[in-house]
Amino acid sequence: MAPPGPVSRGGLVDVRLTVGDRLRPYIGPLAIVVVQQVLFPVPAGALLQGVVLGLLTALVVVGMYLVHRAGRVLNFAQGELGVLPAVFAVMLILESGLPWLLGLGAGLIAAVVLGVASEFLIIRRFSRSPRLVLTVATLGLGQVLSWAALSIPRWWDARVSSQRIDSPLDIRFEVGSFLFNDNHLLVLLVAPTVIVAVGVLLRYTRVGVLIRAAADSPDRALLLGIPVLRIQSIVWALATLLAFLAIFLRTGIQGLPVGATLGFGLLLRSLAALMVGRMDSLSTVTVAAIALGVLQQAVDWNVDSPQVGLAVVAGVALVALLLGGVTDNERVRGAESWRAVGDPRPLAPALAALSRVRALRSALPAGFLLLAILAPLRLGVQDSFRAGVLFILTIVGLSLVVLSGWAGQISLGQGGFVAIGAVVGARLTQAWSLDLILATLIAGLVGAAVAVLVGLPALRLSGIHLAVATLAFSVGITSWVLNDSALDLAPTGRIERLPVLGRLDWSSTTAAYYVALTGLVLALIAVRGIRYSRTGRVLLALRDNETAVAAYGVGVTRAKLTAFAISGFLAAYAGSLYVHHQQAFAVDGIGYTTASSISFFVGAIVGGLGSMLGAVLGTLYWLGGSWFLSGSWRLLATGAGGLIMLLVAPGGLAGLLYDLRDMVLGRALPPSGSDTPVPDPVPVPATDLGGRTT
Repeated sequence: MAPPGPVSRGGLVDVRLTVGDRLRPYIGPLAIVVVQQVLFPVPAGALLQGVVLGLLTALVVVGMYLVHRAGRVLNFAQGELGVLPAVFAVMLILESGLPWLLGLGAGLIAAVVLGVASEFLIIRRFSRSPRLVLTVATLGLGQVLSWAALSIPRWWDARVSSQRIDSPLDIRFEVGSFLFNDNHLLVLLVAPTVIVAVGVLLRYTRVGVLIRAAADSPDRALLLGIPVLRIQSIVWALATLLAFLAIFLRTGIQGLPVGATLGFGLLLRSLAALMVGRMDSLSTVTVAAIALGVLQQAVDWNVDSPQVGLAVVAGVALVALLLGGVTDNERVRGAESWRAVGDPRPLAPALAALSRVRALRSALPAGFLLLAILAPLRLGVQDSFRAGVLFILTIVGLSLVVLSGWAGQISLGQGGFVAIGAVVGARLTQAWSLDLILATLIAGLVGAAVAVLVGLPALRLSGIHLAVATLAFSVGITSWVLNDSALDLAPTGRIERLPVLGRLDWSSTTAAYYVALTGLVLALIAVRGIRYSRTGRVLLALRDNETAVAAYGVGVTRAKLTAFAISGFLAAYAGSLYVHHQQAFAVDGIGYTTASSISFFVGAIVGGLGSMLGAVLGTLYWLGGSWFLSGSWRLLATGAGGLIMLLVAPGGLAGLLYDLRDMVLGRALPPSGSDTPVPDPVPVPATDLGGRTT
């Protein structure tokens, strides 16, 4: 029998509960406003500027919300979707003399065409791929769109250089000492109207009902006759329209984005707003985006450092994630997205038993090692230096293999651990004159400890929520902790390469190359040992079925923290080697920035996240391609090249190589009827997670 309901006079209790339930989703945005008013008070004019910034962000956030709800993918190219049609419209207005309204109409049409084309040509090709691969594909799509936006002005023999356009209105008004014009007024009027219209479309129209039905259960929607693919095209067209409006309206205030990119601030505010709204409520993510715009404007007004504003927004995203957690349904979807991400495939028993195949499997690694040892004899100084950097950054890729490929914990924050290892390692060798080996080991242990601290609160998260949390961690490290204007922790000046063990001089580029190679070989040996140990089996089982691992009596929390610790150690270990190899530390340099963290992850996906070979191939492809390839071949190491590779090989370069291996070695089997016997496979006893024979 159901419990009795609350007793009240005239139903007042029921009314209060209903109001409370309706207000609960807005606690996060309200908390942001309170933090802003208490810690970063601003005059009314700055507050209005923050509202304008927040409304522009809200248009982008609503587009990301729609794409995520319809396809369970976080669209990192949302801002860039709006840049290309915005550049086209601005060029029509400024270079061709088209009236403002006609230019706006042309941009709207171009946005619809671009949204449908992006979904049909790119997104639809990944419809059966893991959501993780599709999310990485949006990163590549964003780079392709940025490049295309840069090429559009060439039609008019012009270029993108922060061009501004004025609306046909001529309005000026002041709020305190702040001057506003008709472009600000357009944002205040158009953005809320468009967002409300989107809400009405989703709630009260047939298209909105179909969108919500396809989002809740795509397979069931197909059985009911709903055209899911057509709905996806509509969603992407609508998302591109919203992004275009945001960039077009922004152009009247700040001009076109220089370089046709929006920077990291918009993406971070958008992700933070989605986390505050838990990607579930359109009204909540909209209000959160406005509140975050006001907060960042207030921080920039009070603190003379834009990096601090980014750090505060990242902190808001992290707190929202930790307080909100992840639902069981989201955990299941996150686990599903991890299947088929490029795990290494074992050879067929008949092939593996052949003596020539066994010899080849031993000779290939030795051959590549010998080739790496002899390479400096042919490489120049610059190429040897770059090769050493690739060896070190490959260790970062290995850290992602352990944490993300094996344990299934997505991380976009490896650059933060690299930066921590670099700072600790440099401090130990320069201030305390410790040996490089000891300093690097200590730096790795510090990185492992910090990774465990990050992993403890992140245990409540999974999938893309954990990715955003680690991204926020990386922003906090590089924008605040290691920012000279906030804390004086980062080493300055030249980092001297002290002799290893007090006698081995490695000041030359060639010697530094061999130190980096040695560091990579040691990391590969260690990670391989982990892979075939009980720890490795537990991590793989944890990724595939967390419930089954717990049923075996394995501590899931301890296993996850172990993965974080190993990954943090490897990344910080690489950071210590990297700062000494570079002989300088720059918080915005390659390896430390948030963009580098994303590049590490993209490289790992393109290479094949589930295998050590994938870490090597991904780093060589994504980072080495831009250094060692020349001419048009360098396009392979861009977003377009990454998209092509994922289209050809969704399992990554390692998966493609495994296919080639099986095809080539398949011919090593003796033909049917041959006198050469094929030995029976050696029986391997089954083992449980603890390595015990069953």
